[in-house]
Amino acid sequence: MRDYSVHLHRKPSRRTNLLPIIIGVVLFLILTSIVLYFAQKKDLQKDIKNLIFNQSTQKTPLLPLQPNVSSQKELLEKIDKISKTTGGTFSVYIYDINKKQGFGVNEEMMITAASVNKIAILAALYFLAGKGEIDLEKIIILQQEDIQDYGTGTIRYDPTGTPYSLKTLARLMMEKSDNTAAYLLGNVTIGIDKIQQLVDSWGLTQTNIMDNKTSAKDMGLLLTKMYLGQITTKPLTLEMFGFMDKSDFDDRIAAGIPEGIKVYHKTGDEIGKIHDAGIVVLPNHPYYIGIFSTDITDEEDTKRTEAQISDLVFNYMRRL
Repeated sequence: MRDYSVHLHRKPSRRTNLLPIIIGVVLFLILTSIVLYFAQKKDLQKDIKNLIFNQSTQKTPLLPLQPNVSSQKELLEKIDKISKTTGGTFSVYIYDINKKQGFGVNEEMMITAASVNKIAILAALYFLAGKGEIDLEKIIILQQEDIQDYGTGTIRYDPTGTPYSLKTLARLMMEKSDNTAAYLLGNVTIGIDKIQQLVDSWGLTQTNIMDNKTSAKDMGLLLTKMYLGQITTKPLTLEMFGFMDKSDFDDRIAAGIPEGIKVYHKTGDEIGKIHDAGIVVLPNHPYYIGIFSTDITDEEDTKRTEAQISDLVFNYMRRL
């Protein structure tokens, strides 16, 4: 009968010694794992840098070019013509982040912001988190008096006593446009006066948080500062924008952009008003676009018009 037990003091054999081979294979696998780890880490750091410094890692083929728009003047004329087919009044602002140039139609007009004001709440929250004044992991317990029983969001249907971290509230505020989350962050956690103080310090002159007023140009200034990493740290900037590319409401600016191109944005809806403001990460040429409307009567038609304007601006910017 053969002995299959292990003998620690076995007599030397003429068979091939496999130990050096096994050790070599193990070392090779360890070295390969180390190389892959640092390569992935480098890619992550590159992604953060690309986000902050106006680059895009997107390789998605662009859509066929639309008829040429040769100048800003012609672009604005076409935007004005498109908007008049819908009715109401439009405010549009475009800002070329690389060239540091902006232009628009009625871009300084103050309009009820609706949920676009949640951009300012997000910026204030992450500014304070970056300064170490707010802990994003802090838990808030939902109280009955905190529930905003209107508009969008699901927190209002949760039982009182439900716990939420500030980070979860920020995500729900941006992705679901949750009004209760915005109240808990803006009124309970930060404070309206503090948000206004920060907004003023960032140079926004047409934004009133208490009255919920802003302009397409002001939101362009704020989103550009956020995108360039001028509001908070690089990791927190990346986290902020991670909440703005998975919106449940992609029927305006994002609808006019080719699939695969990142759009970080926030919509706002109110009776007679349909808004959207965001950063379009066009490869090597990111830009801001804000489209606000007021006194409109057909919401769905207005959303289609805003998607048309977004498409027109995209095809202009990609030629520059």
